[in-house]
Amino acid sequence: MTKAPLLKDDCFALPAGVNWTPVDDALAHLRAAVDVVVDVETVPTVNAGGRILARDAIATRSNPPYANAAVDGYGFAFGGHTKAMPLVDGRSAAGEPFEGRVPAGFAIRILTGAKLPEGVDTVVMQEDVSAKDGMVHFGQGLKSGANCRDAGEDVLQGQPAVKAATKIGAAEIALMAALNIPTIQVYKKLRVGVLSTGDEIRQLGEAAEPHQIYDANRPMLLEMLRNWGFEPVDLGHAKDDRKAVVSALDKAAKSCDAILTSGGASAGDEDYLSTVLAESGTLNLWRIALKPGRPLALGIWNGVPVFGLPGNPVAAFVTTLIFARPTLLKMQGAGWQVPQPILLPAAFEQSKKAGRREYLRARINADGKVEKFASEGSGRISGLSWADGLIELPDQAMQLKTGDPVRYFPFSGFGI
Repeated sequence: MTKAPLLKDDCFALPAGVNWTPVDDALAHLRAAVDVVVDVETVPTVNAGGRILARDAIATRSNPPYANAAVDGYGFAFGGHTKAMPLVDGRSAAGEPFEGRVPAGFAIRILTGAKLPEGVDTVVMQEDVSAKDGMVHFGQGLKSGANCRDAGEDVLQGQPAVKAATKIGAAEIALMAALNIPTIQVYKKLRVGVLSTGDEIRQLGEAAEPHQIYDANRPMLLEMLRNWGFEPVDLGHAKDDRKAVVSALDKAAKSCDAILTSGGASAGDEDYLSTVLAESGTLNLWRIALKPGRPLALGIWNGVPVFGLPGNPVAAFVTTLIFARPTLLKMQGAGWQVPQPILLPAAFEQSKKAGRREYLRARINADGKVEKFASEGSGRISGLSWADGLIELPDQAMQLKTGDPVRYFPFSGFGI
């Protein structure tokens, strides 16, 4: 199979003169800049859960494969029926079809899912029938074709059963199994590496001085990637040293399709990620009009895209949801995906200046209103655990009052 193309070195370049980039402009640029970067492989349908379909799955048979009864009852030809009809010998059951023809004016015992015998186009429910001495009796009101399923009314043979770019779940596996599609073509899992940088970083379980902090970003990001169906690659930690960062990126580019880093994404003296990307000629330092998470460093390292996320865990979390997730999903072959907001009344008041979009950690209370976390400080990691979603406040200035509708994005809409 043809290998997926690499991204261009200048794919993240913004127009000249851009200082602060609105969120929507940044998203539109990312959407246009990236494409699928993974190859295609064939896998057994029953083992394809969580994978992204690369080609339409075509039905090899119709569902249902034959016209059948939707209820237990009695079948007959509507055009020749009367209020009382004699029963033919035998019955039609699922797996044991009646092989003969049912004459006009006669009825046959039929069970749910059974093939409609020749001469039958209507079924009356057994609860509506009186059966005695080889005769069935029922009243008026039945319509032609009642309680029957047409062959192929769900899916026709030769038609796409599941469309390309669909994430395969239990429902899709059930449908493809019913249509006898034993194997499907899926995209290989996007391998996304996660690298932490910074001299102040310590690893979980290590001793830490008061001026040092434990690495919250890398385990958080790795878990987010797992939830989205990617193959997370733990790239460990690199100190604030040019050689260490270069070595980590070189190693990552050999095993990953994309790289997420946290810290070192600004333009300070110790921001070596930005330094080495600038030396490669691919650095694009985006200043997003966003709270939290303004700095976003984007570049290409040995053909592999690098997303330089902010070092603050809350900012890294939000920018990953808003920017990295849809970009990585498109690179995986799933298309560009953004969650749909729910309009709910606010349980708080808020004054906001114009100029940037804001995302507040939030959750729905017992009254069906959305309350925000007590602090907007992006250092309060506990707010991520407390929340079950984000409130999005628009770029414009606003004076929000209690009860006003707000755009609420549940975390479940982001796949976490």
